[in-house]
Amino acid sequence: MATYNKKSIEDIAVSGKRVLVRCDFNVPMKDGVITSDKRIVEALPTIKYLLSNGARVILCSHMGKPKGEVNPKYSLAPVAKRLTELLGSTVALAADTTGADAKAKAAALTDGQAMLIENTRFDAREEKNDPTMSKELADLAEIFVNDAFGTAHRAHASTAGVADYLPAVCGYLIQKEIGIMGKALEDPARPFVAILGGAKISDKLNVVKNLLTKVDTLIIGGGMSYTFLYAMGHTVGDSLFDPSKVDYCKEVLAEAKAKGVEILLPVDRVLADAFPNPIDADIPVTIADSRDVPDGKEGLDIGPKSCELFAAAAKAAKTVVWNGPMGVFENPVLSKGTLAVAKALADSDAITIVGGGDSAAACEQLGYDDKITHISTGGGASLEFLEGLVLPGIACLNDKT
Repeated sequence: MATYNKKSIEDIAVSGKRVLVRCDFNVPMKDGVITSDKRIVEALPTIKYLLSNGARVILCSHMGKPKGEVNPKYSLAPVAKRLTELLGSTVALAADTTGADAKAKAAALTDGQAMLIENTRFDAREEKNDPTMSKELADLAEIFVNDAFGTAHRAHASTAGVADYLPAVCGYLIQKEIGIMGKALEDPARPFVAILGGAKISDKLNVVKNLLTKVDTLIIGGGMSYTFLYAMGHTVGDSLFDPSKVDYCKEVLAEAKAKGVEILLPVDRVLADAFPNPIDADIPVTIADSRDVPDGKEGLDIGPKSCELFAAAAKAAKTVVWNGPMGVFENPVLSKGTLAVAKALADSDAITIVGGGDSAAACEQLGYDDKITHISTGGGASLEFLEGLVLPGIACLNDKT
């Protein structure tokens, strides 16, 4: 994937240099306390490399959606505290993003020392990719490192704009993402199987089209499967269904047939009278040994035969990419299909890549993190990567010559 043949932190001299590192510290919080430090831990290899090689590290990230205003609820102070604990050395937090305190603290850094500037989205210019903010960020440093794959699909001042003013390279997280996912899409070990799920087909139109040109088998589950089944002449009852995308589904099925790509859809399903409310309610369900859903019923997960069918395809593959749940994963009664796919990937000898969100949560819930080749750190970014789009936060980085 020539677009992603990017320089990394190991391709540039960092000793004695002020290095601005864009991380993804958008961690879950409750009552001012970090509930999972996973994203902070994932950034450590890049930070530690830079510190051990004598860089003066200026870390930056967004958190939440403060809408361009300073909001203490979204301060990165808890992140600075956790970084200090994990690194064993003080990571000071600047009181602002590009103002007097950030400038003073950046200028005072010594070799092998790190600091953190305040939430980039406290500045309304960030999400507008305003060049004045990009220039102010660049003035803090001499090198830019992007290691935030989760925001690489956003062209913001701290993810892309700053690269107009500084030498720009990727950190280890982004290097891993584009290396593994890029190879899977451009030169996969075959058979190559893609598994798509999730509620809305409209979210994955371009992903389906792009994968049709690359995979040997495309598995479609979740809410998006019902529009495909309707396009094949099956009844869908009260299931999630998009009448405006029926013709699109027919085109995809015809194109797959013409290209020799196998499309697998659920052959049985878990039915309920209605979508569970509250979501964790222990609702009564039935298993329908059919692709048809009767009137008054709603398909909310794939059935046991579909689990076996999809698992067999995954186990026979050499490369598997999975994005999106097979049912209403938040509900324990309706999570079995998603968990079955996670188990199939964990049991497979294939290169297995899982794209964010519920798919990653399923693998983590079962403790399969270490059995999956790669779990992507970016939901939206990994989807756009699967669409074949160029991600602004990666395109802006310097190419290897």
